[in-house]
Formats: sequence, structure tokens, C-alpha cells
Amino acid sequence: MTPSLTPAAFQRDTLLGQLTAQPGWDLIVIGGGATGLGVALDGLSRGFRTLLLERDDFAKGTSSRSTKLVHGGVRYLAQGDVGLVREALHERGLLLRNAPHLVRNQAFIIPNYNWWGGPFYTLGLKLYDLLAGRLSLGASVHIGREEALRRLGNLRPAGLRGGVLYHDGQFDDARLAVNLAQTILDHGGTALNHFAVQGLLKDAQGQVSGVRATDAETGRSYELAAKVVVNATGIFVDEVLRMDQPAAPKLVRPSQGVHIVVDRRFLPGDDALMIPSTDDGRVLFAVPWHGRVVLGTTDTPLDTASAEPQALDAEIEFILRTAGRYLAHTPRRSDALSIFAGLRPLAAPQNGQSQTKEISRSHKILVSAAGLITITGGKWTTYRRMGEDTVDQAIRLGKLPPQPSQTASLPIHGARPTTEADRGSHLYVYGRDLPALQQLMRERPELRQRLVPEAEFVRAEVVWAARYELARTVEDVLARRVRLLFLDAAAAVRAAPAVAALLAAELGHDEAWQRQQVAAFAELARHYRLDSQTTT
Repeated sequence: MTPSLTPAAFQRDTLLGQLTAQPGWDLIVIGGGATGLGVALDGLSRGFRTLLLERDDFAKGTSSRSTKLVHGGVRYLAQGDVGLVREALHERGLLLRNAPHLVRNQAFIIPNYNWWGGPFYTLGLKLYDLLAGRLSLGASVHIGREEALRRLGNLRPAGLRGGVLYHDGQFDDARLAVNLAQTILDHGGTALNHFAVQGLLKDAQGQVSGVRATDAETGRSYELAAKVVVNATGIFVDEVLRMDQPAAPKLVRPSQGVHIVVDRRFLPGDDALMIPSTDDGRVLFAVPWHGRVVLGTTDTPLDTASAEPQALDAEIEFILRTAGRYLAHTPRRSDALSIFAGLRPLAAPQNGQSQTKEISRSHKILVSAAGLITITGGKWTTYRRMGEDTVDQAIRLGKLPPQPSQTASLPIHGARPTTEADRGSHLYVYGRDLPALQQLMRERPELRQRLVPEAEFVRAEVVWAARYELARTVEDVLARRVRLLFLDAAAAVRAAPAVAALLAAELGHDEAWQRQQVAAFAELARHYRLDSQTTT
């Protein structure tokens, strides 16, 4: 095993013990999504005593429900937001370097059905390449009709004139979140999931001085002191803001993005498809991912946020209808293996604006009168920069001593260059940990067995998730460790009993716990299956 894989370091009892052993923290981060993980890791990289608390699981919400892209944002370039694109392209290059086992160079093709499409998109994407600078993933080029048909495999040929090929990043969002949590532990920090912050502590001057939080598993409450508290809870930032100021105005408005996962036959090549203009003025992607294809996304403003948002029929039909205009073999509702919805934490509209696509995706950092720091907005690609900017703000406020960030060159847990040959097995996502996982399977050959015959994931991955990846529930495993819920929801339901039994053996739970877990997961998975949805 690699030195960082000391079993005790990842055990919950060890992490809980660190809460009582530490008299005070430099930095407490509320929220275990992309933003919170980025803030915590940045603080640790500067030598600050750091604690991250997540009430559910790492990347439970928005951060596990992305389009699986690490990108600058082609549509932001079209909107003239050059600064945001340049920043994101720079961060894309750093992420590819720091997590090469999870992030890869993905070729995209924009099909052209108009005479002006080729020159127009080629010119725009040349600027995209230029902004990426030395971190460019490859030059954009115009390709002919036959090459576009050959590379995409299922593109509608009628009227096709050619295409533009460009490069962006593709990744596994929840796996990256888990690896970031592991990196926090590797560097001496503490990260706890299923641990809810329920209130803020304040000193005699009314300044935020810590948090009150409860372990969801034991019900035990803790009062935890800190020099700095950061609210990085994404779509739920307003809940924490109101712990500080009950009358605080609404800061964010959720926007729902829906994705449909279908079989690889709908996009049999290695390239992704980018549809540059849809009925609602957005772009639509079809992206190869773990042997399937992700179609999406939508942008639907909502009034309230929920932990398990549900796709609307109109969103489902929009994705299928738009994809059908470009694909020769058209996906239908019955082809959906899984459907998932995520909520983006966008800034609440101002000055009469109502459409979320008009609201900037750049991040914002706010400081309350009581010293609570809130970070919101942004996207996965810029998570590291968001973390750096947030800790810089704490330093400017005099709450932490000046220390430079080290995350631009900090390898993420598991980092190891991955070849295309490695990707012949789904286990490549374990990166540098893969030899230790393979050793576990040699020691216990029964763990080589698949969870279900129709999916690639094996029993050893469940044991590994419990021992080294902080997984506590069946959902933690099937949604965010092996991703089966997002790839094939029906198969995930069939895998749940085996996962529950393996987890129970590792974590010391009884049969009643297993039954409760299987039932809860089956109910959750209904929202990921079109054949069981009635939402309109």
C-alpha cells in the first residue's frame, strides 16, 4: 500500500477523536462539495488547522450531478466573458496535471449544418485555444463531412457539411470529490461526512467563533471553535447565512440541470458531441462517460432547493428532442438508463432579470458583519481557485496569518498518469491506489465477483469504499463511489442488498440496518428511473 493508505487514518472513530483532541481550529469549512473541499484543501496547503463538515456525503448535491466536463465554457466565450473563460481554462490545465487519473483530454465535435457554421465556430474556438495558452489540450480544427460521420458514428447525415473538432476536459465529479476528501486527510486535516452544522458560535463581541454540529450516526453534538468559519454549502448557503442573520436576504437562486444517461450505441465513437444552439439558447452535450453516454443539460429556474431534485417532463423531452435532431438513431424515454437532476447555486437575479443563464457563473465571496465568510457561484473547473480566493479573503481580514497557497501544484490523492490501455478496466479511477485494491482482491478472491452481472463494479470496491473512502451508506457507495446509480439505476437497485451486506460487515451493522438501507436506497433510486417517475 502507499504510505497514505493507513487504515486507521480513514476510520470514523479516528476522525471523531480529532474533534475532541483539537482545542481549536484555524479554519472550519461547512459543506463537502467542490467548493468546500477546495477551501479546506487550500487552507491545509498553507499549514492551517482545518476541519470540513458535510451534513450528508461529499458531493451529495450539485457536485456529483455535473455534465462531467472540466472546461473553460464555450458559451461564456460567446457571451464575451473572456476573463471567466481564461481563468477556467487555466484551472482546467492544473486539474489535468494534478488529477490525471480522473481528468482526461476529451475531443468534442460541433456538427455544421449551415454553410457559415464551419468558419464561425472554427474562428471562435481558435480564440478558445489561444486563451488556454500553454495549458491547451489541443488545437481546434475544421473536419470534413465524412470524418465527422466516422468519428461520431451516429450523427444525422442529411444536410451535414462538416464539423469543428476542439478539446476540453472530461472527468468523474464525485470520484474527484472523494479523492479531495482523502487528500485533506493525507495532509493532516479532518473531513467528516454525515455531520450536520446546526448553528454558529459567537464570542462576546458578536463575532462568529465556531460551529455547533451533530454527528448524524451517534446523535452526539459538538461545539467546535475556529478563527474562521466558511459557508461553502452551495445551493444551501442561505440556510447557513440565516444562522448568522435570521433576516438575511436571499443570496442564491437554484437553477436545475438535468442529464439523461443512455447506452454507448447512441455515441459509439470516442468523441463527444456539442450542439451549440438549442431552443433555449444553451448548448447541449452528448459525452462518453464510463462506457455510457451523458446527454444534457437544462437550465430551469426554481424557487426552492432540495437535496434530491427531480427532473421535469419538459426537461426530459427537451433533451431527447434536441438530441434527436442530431442523432441518426434517436434515444427515447425507454432508452434512459438513469436520469439525474442537479441544482446550480446561481446568484439571485437582480434588476428584474429572471433567466438564470443571464447570471454570471463567476464566484462571489461575502463577509457578514459577524465575520462569517460565504463563497458561492463558480463551477467544478474553478473549485481550486475558489478555495484559494476564499482563504486569501480570510487572510486579508486578519483572521489568519499570511501564507501562500500551494494547491496549484498539489497532487490529488491517487494521482497517477493514466494511459488509454489502463482505461480498458473501469478500475483506472483508483489511480495510485489501484495496486492496493488489487492486492485486496488477491487476498480475498470472493471480492472479485461483480455486484450484479450486468455492471462492471466488483465487491472489493465496496470494502475499499468503507475502509478508505469514508463511505457510510449504500447510497454513498452506489451513487458516489462506484457511480452505478448514475449509470444504470435499475442495476443499482439490484446491487443494493450485496452492498448493504458488505458494508454491514465492515462497519459493524446488523441485519435490520441492512434492510433499512436497501429500502431507503430503493426509494431514492425511483427518482433516477424514468419508468417510475410521474413528475410533470
